[in-house]
Amino acid sequence: MRSHYSSEVNESLVDKTVEICGWVHRRRDHGGVIFLDIRDRTGLVQLVYEPENASVFEQANHVRHEYVIKAKGLVKLRPLGQENNNLASGKIEIIGQSLELINRAKTIPFQLDEHQHVGEDVRLKYRYIDLRRPEIQNRLIQRARISQFVRHYLNEHGFLDIETPFLTKATPEGARDYLVPSRNHHGKFYALPQSPQLFKQLLMVSGFDRYYQIVKCFRDEDLRADRQPEFTQIDIEASFIDENTLMNLMEDMVRRLFKQTADADFPLQFPVISYAEAMTKYGSDKPDLRIPLHFIDVKNIMQNEEFKVFSAPANDEKSRVIAMRLANGNALLTRKMLDDYTKFVGIYGAKGLAYIKVNEMAKGKEGLQSPIVKNLSDEALTKVLEVTEAKDGDIIFFGAGRANIINDSMGALRVKIGEDLKLHTKAWAPLWVVDFPMFEEADGRLYALHHPFTAPKVDNVDELKAHPEKALSRAYDMVINGYEVGGGSIRIHDQQMQQTVFELLGINEEEAKEKFSFLLDALQYGAPIHGGIAFGLDRLTMLITHTTNIRDVIAFPKTQTASCLMTEAPAEVSNEQLQELAIKTVITEKA
Repeated sequence: MRSHYSSEVNESLVDKTVEICGWVHRRRDHGGVIFLDIRDRTGLVQLVYEPENASVFEQANHVRHEYVIKAKGLVKLRPLGQENNNLASGKIEIIGQSLELINRAKTIPFQLDEHQHVGEDVRLKYRYIDLRRPEIQNRLIQRARISQFVRHYLNEHGFLDIETPFLTKATPEGARDYLVPSRNHHGKFYALPQSPQLFKQLLMVSGFDRYYQIVKCFRDEDLRADRQPEFTQIDIEASFIDENTLMNLMEDMVRRLFKQTADADFPLQFPVISYAEAMTKYGSDKPDLRIPLHFIDVKNIMQNEEFKVFSAPANDEKSRVIAMRLANGNALLTRKMLDDYTKFVGIYGAKGLAYIKVNEMAKGKEGLQSPIVKNLSDEALTKVLEVTEAKDGDIIFFGAGRANIINDSMGALRVKIGEDLKLHTKAWAPLWVVDFPMFEEADGRLYALHHPFTAPKVDNVDELKAHPEKALSRAYDMVINGYEVGGGSIRIHDQQMQQTVFELLGINEEEAKEKFSFLLDALQYGAPIHGGIAFGLDRLTMLITHTTNIRDVIAFPKTQTASCLMTEAPAEVSNEQLQELAIKTVITEKA
């Protein structure tokens, strides 16, 4: 129906006839001349209808916002001074010769102006209207380009695009599964995959030594701004490979991806830090290295102080006492901001936020301003100023308490201060985090920090059994600007080692056989060394398009309660359907 998209109509087509299709974005009547801005997914182009062409002019006179039309006209340069440099078609206009009304439109529930503030609940209810907004369309176009680039890169490097099943078996991967009842096998359920993890490992056993898939995954977990119940992974696996080779390959792919799609210059070699260093310095395993703030351990300094708020955790092996210096903090922060930050860390379980304002170091204790100064010895204060490299005008924040609470609260505070004060020293900060613990302990038992198929950094089964709590894994996460964008590991390829890991996780031989017999059997038939990684396509797109909400880069996202306001899913089903599945629903009262 169309000869050109809006953005394709430019000066090269002057005095030529074109046909365009789209939505009426804006209608203006200027002194008897009607201007229509026509919108399609590539942009806008201006149509002009003059009264001399009476029949067509009358048609244009009845057109309103969001009507769908087809128009034919002659391309002309805009009058001098009326160009719009913000549009690809901004130097021309189309003199309308005909107009076909394809469909009328009711008044839309909100305007598509980018400055119009509309509640997200309204936008998601009318998502098909929201998707007409240029900024949303541009994000989805960028998402398509990202997928296209990744496919091309991986194809060029010998990876094969292989599909894996959606209807599979529930496996323990750290989140709840979405279950699908079987009509043919009453009382039994499929699970939607949290990832294709086991299938891609089996492909390696099968001899497909380089696999990838851009695949939907499902996790029934609590949602946040950067989480969805269904999400898309760039899933990758390779055989006969080690960490460095795979990391270098993925680093090259991501560097090229960001250059092509965001004109971002990433370093030729990403920084690599250990999990222990990340937690010690930043309180997070996905640190934002654009922020020039870090933790300094002052535990030893506080062990003999009478101030129990600091000395008690200083003498507890499961606690931390840390300091964080904000250069020129006195000038940057108001008292209200300090009060707000105290409330902020409370969200993460911290009991308060201690700080010292360094007014004049030359005056000793008298030059420091804080309620806690009087509770600390001169020796402790001197050492704190020394190790933090404090200068006049700085503020030193303190965190003291259980390590997990301090990491969470002070790590979040570090990020918030960085954002509030615009402390970012660069646009992009990619890195690798490696040497994760193999296990974490909770409730008196061990849990896999990544997943139970990650290979440990040990030479044999006996070494792992002897000190499982000290074992490190062969895992690696790629982090960009404080977001984990990809995570992977070298996998266990030895059946005995896999069985041992299951045992350490409390999965006995009978349960392992019931849930993973196909994997354990496969590992006995010649499994190669293999490893892989999975990138979150949604999160990559979110970063590249400079938004902080993952729902902005998904065509039809769910809300934070995992519901779809547009289709009203999830919904009840008929009794007939439930009977076919041999299912009876029981509604329980929420406490």
